[in-house]
Amino acid sequence: MSDKTDTAALRHENPAETMRDVMATLGSAECIADPVVQEGGTPFNSPHLVSLPEKRRIEDVTSKHRDAAEYFKPARRKGTARFADLQSIIAWANRFKGDTSALFANPDMSAPTLTCIADYHAAGAVDVTTATGDASARHCHHRAIYDFPLSEEWKAWMGVSGEPLKKDNLGEFIEAQAKDIMDPSPAILKGGVSDKNQPWENRLIETAQKIEGRYGQLTQLLAMSKQFQVHETSNLTVKTNRDSGEQEIQFVNEHKAPDGKPLQIPNLIIIAIPVFMGGALYRMPVRFRYRKQGGEVRFILSIYNPEKAFEAAFKEAVEAATTETDLPTFMGTPES
Repeated sequence: MSDKTDTAALRHENPAETMRDVMATLGSAECIADPVVQEGGTPFNSPHLVSLPEKRRIEDVTSKHRDAAEYFKPARRKGTARFADLQSIIAWANRFKGDTSALFANPDMSAPTLTCIADYHAAGAVDVTTATGDASARHCHHRAIYDFPLSEEWKAWMGVSGEPLKKDNLGEFIEAQAKDIMDPSPAILKGGVSDKNQPWENRLIETAQKIEGRYGQLTQLLAMSKQFQVHETSNLTVKTNRDSGEQEIQFVNEHKAPDGKPLQIPNLIIIAIPVFMGGALYRMPVRFRYRKQGGEVRFILSIYNPEKAFEAAFKEAVEAATTETDLPTFMGTPES
């Protein structure tokens, strides 16, 4: 082929080749920013940007890059475990804890919880000057939660505490929870604080003295719930003996107890119940009161200062977790 022919061929091929090269350039994806890769191949939090041919739009494929990396190996631990007993969350914390792990104890009487965050933030001030982020910051994604199981006895007594009950409802409740009621000891019946008494006896005696109360027995409550009968309550009177704490319900116009005498009922009883399921028993005084409501008498059982029993049971469990895990414990809830 002559030089003249070669030159003509090149002239005819140049537009096609030029168009081909232009289209190849326009149709290709171009990497704009590569992600910074840490040791081990795990992508850091820098973006991975590419230029795409559709009007040369910019697409962020950082999340896809991370998903692809995590397909073979997770970049970090995450998830929330929930446990049914205290020892399980203690064992979990000891298995996964690190230098920054922490416990959070939430003393909510209706829903107490203990939370362990294995990857909690490190101690120290926040660093906002480093371009790659605060070195002490953690994701806080690896957690365990223990929901303290309130005992059935605690829920039953707290459920009626302070609520007006009809005679029949009171009787049914007392019979159902009879196992929780304990008779006062001779020292409590005597009513004097003494070094010879058990600490819990002196505590109950002091409570009775504060509120001018007198402890009764289970048999008295059962008999009262079965035998208390009145036909009218238009002339109800309640009298209290300040010396003994004993009270009388009397209905003028012949409305008294079945034997014709005024009803005499102690205003305190003692219950021994666990706060948490399977926990130790706590002895607590329960105030017993009654009032006229409409044409009937309503009875009220109120646990006296149940917060103390709850705080003692909760504190005991939290201290056990703190000691056995050797982790710092904060009272409250962690950042969400």
